[in-house]
Amino acid sequence: MKIGIDGSRAFLKQRTGVEEYSYQVIRQLRTRLKEHRVILYLRGTQRVDFSVPKNWQIKKIRFPRLWTQIGLSMELFLHPIDVLFVPAHTVPVFHPKKTVVTIHGLEYEIMPEAYSPFERFYMRFSIKNSCRWATKIICVSKNTKRDLMNLYEVPEDKINIVYEGYEDKTGELDWEDGSEVEEMKPYLFFMGRLEKRKNILGIVEAFDLFKKKTKAKHKLVLGGKFGFGEAEIRERIEKSEYRKDIIILGYVKDVKKWQLFKNAAVFLFPTLYEGFGLPVLEAQSQGVPVVTSNTSSLPEVANGSAYLVDPTEPEMISEAMITLVQNEKMAKDMIKRGYENIKRFSWKNCADLIATVLTE
Repeated sequence: MKIGIDGSRAFLKQRTGVEEYSYQVIRQLRTRLKEHRVILYLRGTQRVDFSVPKNWQIKKIRFPRLWTQIGLSMELFLHPIDVLFVPAHTVPVFHPKKTVVTIHGLEYEIMPEAYSPFERFYMRFSIKNSCRWATKIICVSKNTKRDLMNLYEVPEDKINIVYEGYEDKTGELDWEDGSEVEEMKPYLFFMGRLEKRKNILGIVEAFDLFKKKTKAKHKLVLGGKFGFGEAEIRERIEKSEYRKDIIILGYVKDVKKWQLFKNAAVFLFPTLYEGFGLPVLEAQSQGVPVVTSNTSSLPEVANGSAYLVDPTEPEMISEAMITLVQNEKMAKDMIKRGYENIKRFSWKNCADLIATVLTE
């Protein structure tokens, strides 16, 4: 069997959630598709940073714009394959009869105000068609499955739920000088895109309340690039009475990211909607108590191991911050439950289930 994999999102220099999923799944699939010929499609400038088996071929498609719908489509038309796997939403208009796509979430439908009109149009067009064209759809949570069935009327028998994975690779990293992170302590930490859907406005509001009530020395550290709503978020931070204690890091490289997780007093992830919520597991793996939302997929991922809050209530978020900072016993109990929770997830299991869908 000849299996093609869209690797265009996996090998970006700065990976966020969907890109990290693509990278980890492809990395794990190397040992699970040994009996088949595999073609990994990349953009012209991308490079694979791990070794690939002899039965794998890397094919670079040098098409600057509309890479998926024109570049990849043309490649599949001229050189047909048996199965195509798209780990990040968008199926090309020309595709093999058996096509498998991963849908991570319908954030733009649940929170349209957090996206530009063009983003909403493009994502709705591409994901609706991806669901229609694919023979099998992988959803990363039960929540995403429900959304697909309710909003897009996707048949249930077309959907497979395969949770994202988690694997602690911190032991393999070359740890750099951590003095910069030490100087920030104590701090509350958020990691992700700084945008309205991630509830950065609510987090800043909750931090203000936390500081007013406790007079604590804690800072708020925000890691990640800005997304939709940057101007409004920056304006709100500037208006904060505690703006000197709010640190905006921008994109954070891998080693520093893990240093920030490990040294945080509390990890804050009370976002407005998530298809999965991998940062919850990353924080738990480093022994950090987590505050996250009681909506979308997050209760499913946390499974009783995090402090759940209504993300639209800054007062509730601030109370969670105060509790975990001041109640050492509760924080330690939550850390213990977090360690148990992450055992449910692995990229190995994720890739095993995907490989089964591709080859059945």
